[in-house]
Amino acid sequence: MTDREASAALDRAEREIYAHILSRNPEHDFEPTLDRVREACDLLGNPQRAFKVIHLTGTNGKTSTARMAESLVRSLGLRTGLFTSPHLTSVRERIQIDGEPISREAFIELWADVSPILELVDNRSAERGGPRMSFFEVLTVLAFAAFADAPIDVCVLEVGMGGSWDATNVADADVAVIGPIALDHETWLGHSLEEIAAEKSGIIKPGSAVVVASQAESAMSALEPAFPQARVVWRAGAEGGDVEGGSADIEVVDRHAGVGGQLVTIRTPGATYEGIFIPLFGAHQARNAAMALAAVEALMADGGDEGSLPPGVVEQGFARVTSPGRLETIRRSPTIVVDAAHNPHGIDAVAEAIEESFAFSTLVGVVCVLDDKDADGILAGLEPFLDEVVITKSTSPRAMDVNELGKIAAAHFGEDRVTIQSDLPSALDQAVQIAEADDDMTGGVLVIGSISLVADVRIMMGADRKLGEKRQGVPPRIGRWE
Repeated sequence: MTDREASAALDRAEREIYAHILSRNPEHDFEPTLDRVREACDLLGNPQRAFKVIHLTGTNGKTSTARMAESLVRSLGLRTGLFTSPHLTSVRERIQIDGEPISREAFIELWADVSPILELVDNRSAERGGPRMSFFEVLTVLAFAAFADAPIDVCVLEVGMGGSWDATNVADADVAVIGPIALDHETWLGHSLEEIAAEKSGIIKPGSAVVVASQAESAMSALEPAFPQARVVWRAGAEGGDVEGGSADIEVVDRHAGVGGQLVTIRTPGATYEGIFIPLFGAHQARNAAMALAAVEALMADGGDEGSLPPGVVEQGFARVTSPGRLETIRRSPTIVVDAAHNPHGIDAVAEAIEESFAFSTLVGVVCVLDDKDADGILAGLEPFLDEVVITKSTSPRAMDVNELGKIAAAHFGEDRVTIQSDLPSALDQAVQIAEADDDMTGGVLVIGSISLVADVRIMMGADRKLGEKRQGVPPRIGRWE
């Protein structure tokens, strides 16, 4: 067998595995039970207990914070596992070991080892009248098994949705990180900040260290009943550094936007870290960095005592961080930026970062929103800083109808600032033409509104080529975007 034939065989095997996993209940199909995941882990010898765990929840910023925390831990010389969702190109992105997605060979071997256990759990569930394990439950179990087999020292674990009933919550957090909480996934998590926060507080376990972002008063009140079981609770301050009742434990002391990112000074319980370069844009990413740094300090501290990290480790850990799909520039001339913000809270953070770090004469949005999201709130947040929008559709079956979304956009932008184009390559072409109309080379395009849209555009533009494959269900690169 030639190398090309061997590679094609691996590709077919991976696609068959992914198709099988994808045939299960989707990851947004939320069910309040951990029974199936717990049973699978029991049968595998509880791999989730083989390593330390930093567990992250929140509404926005989880993935970026997780990637920063993982890089910091790896800079300490420890082996890491990183589990995040969703993926942009390949499902293997979700399971990373020492900063790299699990290889195709390892993924296929992992499936061969674990799938008989999954089938056994499926059969037992069916006998009780229950469903098969869901898409996300299966991936969670696969990740735990991969990490235990590696083996790793520390797992940085992002919840899929919520906290208490998320599949990842069969792991007990050594450090529980709770990022900013806003309204999202209301159908499954609740229709108020209090309900959503209470659900997310479920990742706090007896003896966990807790690192919690600045929250609305109602959200913090719902989180606080879980705090007494924690060994320590460190709170991040809002702008100005204070929290209700006193000074914050964690704060961004100073921040300056720069070329390719920002310089920040962060104070944590362990130390003040001055002039750290973070290659990500926006005040929200500085706050995420502070949370990540405090989380790693809490993990490394002995018995809850404060302990700083070596400055060189911190500098290295942050300098090599990437966060694909988060204010990521994927093309210049014209500049095309993609961001996965998909709720009003996330849009507000992007607006602030765009104003601070980019100097567009004209900025055109390419927008798609999924049908369970707050399209009205998203478009209201985009209107002040986008000159025009091109409404389009991603490959997600949950993408809103373009005409329906276009009506919502017109209500905020006016019909003369809205173009509807269901074909994504054509939508991107039209946005570029609008951005380049003044011929001054300072126009830009922002792709925003859904993670699936960002994933599709990254593939069209070739930003996914590190993994050397196309995302399932996405048309091949065509036309000027090859």
